[in-house]
Amino acid sequence: MKLRKLAAILTQLLLVALCALQLVPRPLAAQSGTAPSADVESRRKALSDLFAQIWEDRLSHSPEFASTIGDKRFDDQLTDYSVDAYNQQLARGRDYLRKLGEIDTVGLSDQEVLSKDLMVRQLIEDQEESAFKPWEMPVNQFNGLHLSLPQLVPRLSFTTAKDYDDYIARLNKVPTAFRQVSDNMLTGIDDQRVPPKYLLEKVLVQVNALLAQKPEDSPFAQPLKKFPATISAADQTRIHDEVLAAITKQVYPAYQRFARFLQATYIPAGRADPGVWSLPDGDAYYAFRVKQSTTTDLTPAQIHQIGLDQVAQDEADMLVIAKKLGYADIAALRAAMNANPKLHPTSPEQLLDLFRTDLDKMRPKLPELFNRLPKAPLTVEAVPAYMEKDQAGAYYERGTPDGSRPGTVFVNTYDFEHSSLATVESVAYHEGLPGHHLQISIAQELTGLPTFRKYLHYTAYTEGWGLYAERLGKDIGFYQDPYSDFGRLESDNFRAIRLVVDTGVHSQHWTRQQMVDYFHAHSGIDDAALNAEVDRYIAWPAQAIGYKMGQLKILELRARAEKALGPKFDLRAFHDQVVDSGALPLDVLDARITAWITTQKTPP
Repeated sequence: MKLRKLAAILTQLLLVALCALQLVPRPLAAQSGTAPSADVESRRKALSDLFAQIWEDRLSHSPEFASTIGDKRFDDQLTDYSVDAYNQQLARGRDYLRKLGEIDTVGLSDQEVLSKDLMVRQLIEDQEESAFKPWEMPVNQFNGLHLSLPQLVPRLSFTTAKDYDDYIARLNKVPTAFRQVSDNMLTGIDDQRVPPKYLLEKVLVQVNALLAQKPEDSPFAQPLKKFPATISAADQTRIHDEVLAAITKQVYPAYQRFARFLQATYIPAGRADPGVWSLPDGDAYYAFRVKQSTTTDLTPAQIHQIGLDQVAQDEADMLVIAKKLGYADIAALRAAMNANPKLHPTSPEQLLDLFRTDLDKMRPKLPELFNRLPKAPLTVEAVPAYMEKDQAGAYYERGTPDGSRPGTVFVNTYDFEHSSLATVESVAYHEGLPGHHLQISIAQELTGLPTFRKYLHYTAYTEGWGLYAERLGKDIGFYQDPYSDFGRLESDNFRAIRLVVDTGVHSQHWTRQQMVDYFHAHSGIDDAALNAEVDRYIAWPAQAIGYKMGQLKILELRARAEKALGPKFDLRAFHDQVVDSGALPLDVLDARITAWITTQKTPP
């Protein structure tokens, strides 16, 4: 009965979606293309108003996200993580799909049509994902409430007493949020939807590491370190006491209860097999995640083979550098690099400074690659200590649109002595300029598009651009140091390996040890980074495969444009076409560049 009911719902949803995408017949008057201008304007306004309504819905129901982009209206709120709230979100999404289907886009601009199609696509994906009950597995060592709460704090702004009072109110809601998440996890146990046991043990370590700090030294007390001069001494004293009281009486006890829940109930229920194939509907779930991450219809088996081919290509290029440097093979060069103290940082600050130096070197070269450049500032900081052990080597966090909080490249300085300086240059370009910071900041600064377009995220596009950005340094003459150029190829090969091991563990039933062995056979990354990466792929199925697939598509489109346009090809104009509409699914990006090539070939 439940399956029949679900099938009926999905069929109805499909019809709504097809209508929304204008794939079903419209009334003849609407198809004629002769709609009066007044009707066009009314439909344009209806579409714009609906986009605004959907955006407002997102902000009000994701208050932490609203805060991070500078919207303070919900600063005293936390997300409702209950199942009821999730189901209500899905119901609102279906209603938005129906309303979008009622708006005919005949006569509207290409960007308006694209905005509608992207919104429909996003809403449909939300509905499809619900079949796999993502709320039942909300926690791992990379994502979860226990991490998102302290990570939120440095992304907030505190300029008035009200900002602090809102923050206190938000802290007092932490116990409710943990109860909701824990209830969802209990349901996941009943439905046999639980992460691997050993990853959950890492979550407990993270929770206990935070609890080991004194409340006044915790990330939650960070806003007390420095008050704005506009806040009176009396208010500072009151706020100080109330914040510490909220941390001591609300936040820490919630974390302590969560730790006990993990230890006594959740970790013992963790699954033994690392791959998501071992979950109910695991193969279907992974296929969905692959499509979601790559925005392609490629199968896990096809992506696995692409990974094998790309590893072989990168290793051939790396062997050329090894032989030029006088080494017999890649392994010999890697061994020499590992033993060379000059290729390893001597302090966390040296590692951070090298990232800053490479970004400073790139900045004056950007006009050679782009006509449009971002205005937002960029900084480099260390990954917070409470989460550094299980985090990636570096990651980027967007700033606020007004620049009050800069975009930040976070560099993991944990076990810095074993980090390789050879990869710093490529990672700096990937996470900062011309990678994530440039692309994401430009998206946030776009005008004439609905706000939701500025914050769309497609892994294959965003991370594909970051990986493509690593190669752009080569285009403008960087990577002069052969060790750094080898490091660039190591980084590229690292992403190719991901295609192999991610699909290996989640669709081909690889063990974790098989993943580790493949990494050891084809990369030179240290054991700490290797283990963190392998565990990331296990916790976050298919996310890591978007990088290489996106990069390959952008490189394919560039080669296609260069061949079609010959001497008329303008690299800056091409890059502007790739980044000037915000993040896009790869099929949409392909259509956009194909249309651009046609316009460039045709005289005005």
